[in-house]
Amino acid sequence: MSNLLTKFLNISSRIGHILPAQPCLLCGAMSRDGLCCAACNADLPRLPPAHCPVCALPTFEGEICGKCLKKAPAFERTLAAFSYRFPLDQLIKALKFHESLVLVNLLADELAQHIGTRPDGIVAMPLHPQRLRTRGFNQSQLLAARIAKQIGVPLLGDSCQRVRDTPPQSTLPWKERDKNIRGAFEVTLPAHVCGKHIAIVDDVMTSGASIGELARALKKAGAREVSAWVVARTLPHH
Repeated sequence: MSNLLTKFLNISSRIGHILPAQPCLLCGAMSRDGLCCAACNADLPRLPPAHCPVCALPTFEGEICGKCLKKAPAFERTLAAFSYRFPLDQLIKALKFHESLVLVNLLADELAQHIGTRPDGIVAMPLHPQRLRTRGFNQSQLLAARIAKQIGVPLLGDSCQRVRDTPPQSTLPWKERDKNIRGAFEVTLPAHVCGKHIAIVDDVMTSGASIGELARALKKAGAREVSAWVVARTLPHH
């Protein structure tokens, strides 16, 4: 963690102790620890430490998984703060579908704590303009803006766009997701990414198809390497 981010988090902690207590979003208990009380925050489903460094799926000793060895995705690594399960999944849904924008800072700050090497630029997973008009905001853009400000990396807000309004990936079987998202993204300002390490910020990675397709577009535009930064990673059911 950078010294600047450490200082920011320490200052935030001190401020939190002088603010009035407020109900925890998850259990309702009064707390000065932020949106979630210390107990609920500790119980959030954080990603297991032993996971594939490329796609973040669990492996025995943190080695690269067989799937990534067989066919490496277009991104080099994945950084995720949480596993996508209860109650974290409900917080993300509240942000995404119920405009609980107060959750942006909580989720972005958790992800920011895991960042080691800083990229040259950050891009948010784009929404198609039609879907953006319907929803009114892009949660990934809000998360990316918060993280970019904290770690001092440029947010390349206009560099990429979604050019195909595809059905939501969550509504499709896994085997259809790669085809659904193919050709959905375009890098509109290649000079902003050429020769650079770019981090893609999104809320959830499930199959990795969307981030993989955006990473391919970035690589085609000349990006040197691409990292995937997600709040939560969907893990296989046991």
